[in-house]
Amino acid sequence: MGFLLSSCVEKETVSFEDIIAFHHRFESIHPFQDGNGRVERLTTFEECLKNGQIPFIIDEKIKVYYYEGLKNYNRYPKQLLETCLAGQDKHTAIMNYFRIPLSSMS
Repeated sequence: MGFLLSSCVEKETVSFEDIIAFHHRFESIHPFQDGNGRVERLTTFEECLKNGQIPFIIDEKIKVYYYEGLKNYNRYPKQLLETCLAGQDKHTAIMNYFRIPLSSMS
């Protein structure tokens, strides 16, 4: 865990792709008996906000793709990235519905 966390702190600019890569590495470690997914999604949400990225929402419609993306990440990282981008679109739609300017994310 220490190595994973320190590798993120060292970066000056963090992209959405970096956040998703961190998300996968954290999920792969399984530091908790139960609840690591909830902890990691909260951590990822914070990292998105901290780095001016729109967070993503994984709802029931894309959950199966999300789990497949986590499982296949080492062979095909774009699958998880594309699923999270779709989840980001969901978050953007909610922001638009409530008239929250996207500029508030940066």
